[in-house]
Amino acid sequence: MTLKQTVAFIGLGAMGWHMASHLPKTGLEVLVWNRTEEKAKQHATTFLTQAVSIEQAVQADFIISCLPTSADVEQLIASHPPKSGSFWIDCTSGVPESAQKLSDVLAQLGSAYLDAPVSGQTIGAEKGTLTVMVGGDVLAFEQAKPVIQAFAGLIEHVGGSGAGFAVKAVNNTLMATHLWALAEGLTVLKSKGVDLASALSCINHSSGKSSMSENIMAQRVLNRSFNKTFALDLLQKDIGIAIDLIQQEQLQLPAMRMMQEQFALIEKSQAQSLDFSAAVQSLEKINQIELS
Repeated sequence: MTLKQTVAFIGLGAMGWHMASHLPKTGLEVLVWNRTEEKAKQHATTFLTQAVSIEQAVQADFIISCLPTSADVEQLIASHPPKSGSFWIDCTSGVPESAQKLSDVLAQLGSAYLDAPVSGQTIGAEKGTLTVMVGGDVLAFEQAKPVIQAFAGLIEHVGGSGAGFAVKAVNNTLMATHLWALAEGLTVLKSKGVDLASALSCINHSSGKSSMSENIMAQRVLNRSFNKTFALDLLQKDIGIAIDLIQQEQLQLPAMRMMQEQFALIEKSQAQSLDFSAAVQSLEKINQIELS
């Protein structure tokens, strides 16, 4: 008799809570762990998963982590290594060099490591339609893909270890660029007495539209809600990862470097409690023009 395979989800934050909720449809036994044990127990009650200790979680056949930083994942694996034959799927928005290191470390243990960051915000996590960009061994990717599919709308294998993290960092830097450029454009229009809601409607039916103009500006900035789904300090981290890649390759990419400067105008200590969309408040303060 073959024992039922298990999948463990580590880190039940804003994204992980929803991502883990889709795993029971894989048919695998689903284990969950969170630093705050009560949250794992709540998840188990709500979604029929099983709250376990970290020692039990890392003994699963498939381990999915969704933690704030690569350093957190490295520390976790160092203190609680997975069993041989397992697959570690790291959905953290992490550092490419860390992915390469962890891939080597786990290979020595007989396990596979995939960097698999996600995009789509909490609404995508809740609906199970996230975009997952995966780096690592192709054969390991094919074996882990059915598990990832539980919370994904699109899964792409983008290259070797670290490639997934690299794509995520660049993607989020582009997101920041779109938001900032849109905020600058609307600042000009507001200064000329243009109605911003009407202008945004025109933009969203024209070539200047983006996910920021369609899904963020009216819904969080113009109405002044700044509803927090993705913390600004995490975006600052992702932009920093992209800038590190630029420096490693000695590339001249001034727009991306400028984004790091603009999004660092709000101190990290304050940024932890703010949604990334609140970064435009720096621009508002500089020009004394509120986008509303």
